[in-house]
Amino acid sequence: MILKNYSRIERKQFPKVYLFLLPTLTLFVLFYLMPIITVFTTSFTRWDGFSSPVFNWFSNYQRLFRQSSFLIALKNFVLWSLIAVFGHVGFGVMIAFFLYRKPRGWKIVRSTFMIPNVISAAAWAMIYKFIFNNDFGVLNSLIRKLIPGFNVNWFYQSPAAFWAVAFTWLFYAVIVTLVVLGDLMAIPKETMEAAEIDGASGMQLTRFIKLPLCRNAIGTSIILSITSRIAMYENIALTTRGGPGDDTMGLALILVKNITDYNYGMANATAVIMFLIGILTLLIINRMFRMNEPV
Repeated sequence: MILKNYSRIERKQFPKVYLFLLPTLTLFVLFYLMPIITVFTTSFTRWDGFSSPVFNWFSNYQRLFRQSSFLIALKNFVLWSLIAVFGHVGFGVMIAFFLYRKPRGWKIVRSTFMIPNVISAAAWAMIYKFIFNNDFGVLNSLIRKLIPGFNVNWFYQSPAAFWAVAFTWLFYAVIVTLVVLGDLMAIPKETMEAAEIDGASGMQLTRFIKLPLCRNAIGTSIILSITSRIAMYENIALTTRGGPGDDTMGLALILVKNITDYNYGMANATAVIMFLIGILTLLIINRMFRMNEPV
């Protein structure tokens, strides 16, 4: 009887719940769903932003995949994503495991490690432009002490430019560290103590307990890192502008270039491809790390 009355009351509350959700749903439709639908629809059109869009179906996509700059941007995205997974995320996970041991001064290290992420990507790009400067940059000055006569224009010379761009974000992995460290701190002490009593070594604890229990955090970090490579713009635009040639071209640069050329159909086709790559990344990483399954 009590359960029936509770269900009746619960059903009466439904209209009020929907009423409270209405502002959020309205904002979602207006500022998220409608723009996505517009981007998908106009990606099949020839549109300059002034005249009415004219459907040309898959012509924009065909033109994109015929452009060498777009194919290079896709290749760069794949390579930067691999560097992000094994370098960026790997470095962040390593720091998280180091801080989990709580060595002396670990709180200072954690705070110091956060400082670079407070600075914007645009500011770091400009800082690195000076660090990698061939004439007065810190890096080349140090290298010349070991190799006299060393000359590399990092942001203007291939293949150094590709790696110079990668170094502008590679070691700033504090988000990865904090997410993984949070999961490490949540591991019950009883679990660790029971494994140690059973004779598990430090490496076995890491391999069979810590890493499996942190898989959701690591998977999330990989998704965030790869999707950041899809939308990476400031790091490239303020350093190499996609050069030399198209060696450091990125998907976001192609999108912006099409917008500045008033070719909104091509720009939206690029945006759709970026969107689909992000969704595909999400699905693959979710599947690989079994993130929908309980830990």
